[in-house]
Amino acid sequence: MSTKQTFVFEVTDTFCGEANYCWRREHKIEARSLHGALCVLSRIEGLNFRIVGCDRYDAKGACICAFLLEDL
Repeated sequence: MSTKQTFVFEVTDTFCGEANYCWRREHKIEARSLHGALCVLSRIEGLNFRIVGCDRYDAKGACICAFLLEDL
């Protein structure tokens, strides 16, 4: 049984595909894996995030992205 880790995500809006930072939310999520943390983030935000870069995740059908800031 693996222990839980703390993942810190930053969620913001996008403009022309780039992070815009007109607004910003930060979420600290405890989960056993990155996939589990993304599932929790998706439920909190009401969006479906998919990976597009190393630590960037875009919301499907919305101009919103999330970044993994750190995992503790």
